Amino acid sequence: MRVTVLVENTSCKSSIGAQHGLSLFIETEGKTILFDMGADDLFLRNAEALGIDLKTVDLAILSHGHWDHGGGIEAFFAANDKAPLYIKRGAFAPLYSLRSDGAHHWAGLEPSLEGNERIIYNEGETILGDGLTLFGDIPDVHGLPLGNQTLFERVGGHYEVDPFSHEQYLLIEEGGHRVLITGCSHRGIANIIEATEKRYGSVPTTVIGGFHLMDYTEEDHEALDRIAAGLLATGARFYTGHCTGEESYEYLKRIMGPSLHYASGGLVLEIE
Repeated sequence: MRVTVLVENTSCKSSIGAQHGLSLFIETEGKTILFDMGADDLFLRNAEALGIDLKTVDLAILSHGHWDHGGGIEAFFAANDKAPLYIKRGAFAPLYSLRSDGAHHWAGLEPSLEGNERIIYNEGETILGDGLTLFGDIPDVHGLPLGNQTLFERVGGHYEVDPFSHEQYLLIEEGGHRVLITGCSHRGIANIIEATEKRYGSVPTTVIGGFHLMDYTEEDHEALDRIAAGLLATGARFYTGHCTGEESYEYLKRIMGPSLHYASGGLVLEIE
């Protein structure tokens, strides 16, 4: 199995552009998968620079309904004329971010795409075959990321904190590996891993994606300590970035050591 980071906030190669967003190209024994499409068409340009032909993608998955993961949907549909796109029901809700200016700014997807015939809506769990399972609906056992408090859904005439029922995750089981792919982990990385274990029998061996810890400060180190301890206890290897935040990553790295790695744009992970 190979996972290539097409887009991330940073880049490890001069030929690869960076932006606030995430996109992963995943090659398994049976399928090629695009997981998230970043904020625009940068994932296409980076794929070309890496020698990856996205016309060969068998299926695409959107982790949740935010622009920095789904802004490139139209570009993907234009570049690949066959692959279905799996989206969790509710991802086209009117989603907003409360910023420092005190205003709610649009954070969602392009509404006109909602009825596109290539979109398949996942209601909770979808077995995709070839060891691929798409799932969502994660209960809150260990707490949710602090940054969720600035992310809203407009309901009627008012704003409510987004519960992220539109978030979903990909579990890949292949060659003795159990790889969990998550976009931003808005439902809490500890919650997601525990739900994976309870539903599918064991914890993942590798986890790839953002942890949404960018809003954590020195006052929140106790919470980061708990997160690090829980992740270490799984025995998994973690590759993170994007919304984890560089400061939170560095703090976790000091605790987790070789169990934690940063996944910059251009990075290629061989999972064998």
